[in-house]
Amino acid sequence: MTTQSLQDKIDAHGNLWSMLYDGPVHRFEFPVKPEFSNWVDEQIAWRTSVIFQNMSHHMTDVFLRGPDVLRLLSDLGINSFAGFGPMQAKQYVVCNYDGQFIGDAVLFCEEENAVSIVGKPMAANWVRYHAETGDYDVEVELIDRPSPNLTDRKRFRFQVQGPNADALLAELNGGALPDIPFFKMGRFNIGPHEVVALNHRMSGFPGYEFWGPSEVGDEVRDLILKAGEEYDITQIGGRTYPVTAAVSGWVGSILPAIYTGEKMRPYREWLPAGSAEGRQAIGGSLATGNVEDFYRTPYDLGYGFMIKFDHDFIGRAALESMAPETKGKKVRLVWNQQDVVDIYASAFSDGDRHKKIELPVGNYSVAPSDRILLGDEDVGVSYYPAYSEADRACISLASIRSDLAVDGQELTLIWGEPNGGSGKPTVERHVQKAVRVIVDSKPIKRH
Repeated sequence: MTTQSLQDKIDAHGNLWSMLYDGPVHRFEFPVKPEFSNWVDEQIAWRTSVIFQNMSHHMTDVFLRGPDVLRLLSDLGINSFAGFGPMQAKQYVVCNYDGQFIGDAVLFCEEENAVSIVGKPMAANWVRYHAETGDYDVEVELIDRPSPNLTDRKRFRFQVQGPNADALLAELNGGALPDIPFFKMGRFNIGPHEVVALNHRMSGFPGYEFWGPSEVGDEVRDLILKAGEEYDITQIGGRTYPVTAAVSGWVGSILPAIYTGEKMRPYREWLPAGSAEGRQAIGGSLATGNVEDFYRTPYDLGYGFMIKFDHDFIGRAALESMAPETKGKKVRLVWNQQDVVDIYASAFSDGDRHKKIELPVGNYSVAPSDRILLGDEDVGVSYYPAYSEADRACISLASIRSDLAVDGQELTLIWGEPNGGSGKPTVERHVQKAVRVIVDSKPIKRH
């Protein structure tokens, strides 16, 4: 029996906009406990003590091996691979032929001609497609898909971060940690077990993401939690993890730019209808009826600095030709507290009801986008809101017109969907709400 492709699904539906905007939402549930204590204290612990985050279960991990691995990655990625090699990591971004964002992930290279791609599956799927259909001597060695069972995975992947992280890890290492610069890799020990680590400071505080063979994952976790008792360690659950992404400035909710265009059709015919791309859902006040309005460029998402025109790659010509005024700027928006209170208050009155905001993460579709206005003019889009305990406010990341990306700029966000809401089962009947927001021009916080 032939597996239905994404293109088959689009053709059978007949209306791409309705398929994505009105269809069911396949919520991603982190395959870890939602909370180990409560999400407020778990957020606070990032800033005050040290957290343990089990990242072993929710990310796709694709292993590539062969003499053409770097050529393949370079042909598809906006990044330069000059000097890239063993014990290096790189945040990796791929685009379609028009320079529009498909996905990002982190590349880990531990040995020559062997790279793993870790993150959401969109970037890895694009790479796999070209590895299978292009002229590359590359083997897709293994695909680790999300699973609640560590035995289903090749590696454990943990994160220890916060002000007390270095002291805890040094104790477990039996001595001072090696000097691992930001976004570089190194090795140290957790008791008797050697791990490979990346310094990426997702929370903005010291600490590392590290991994090793899944067979020893439970033992490594127990060693960390036992030693961590003296350092006030807190385990982080699935409700808090996406908040830390938003606080750290990572936009993880973008519709991959693959659903339109004849050049992308072969890829849609390769992708299964049941893939992550086939289960996407869009939503929000950006209800234009045109799916391409949900596409973004690397500039919009703060990845412009990664684009290097020292190599040919898919989308290069389009990115080179983009006029400066078309390049959005990524910012953080801080939502007006009274306007947020009004949204909640509407549930307790006889008047109009606004779209509820769930806490601590307010997304009700997979890839939401809300309109941002200056007066009556559309000047950008906002992605899903999250409640930041550090800010005691709802915040969201956004792409706005670059001349407005200045601290303190006042704008308006339209929260909720027009005409009472879409046909998504996650959307109750409601009226839209204009929310005042203030621009923070530096969405990535480092401590």
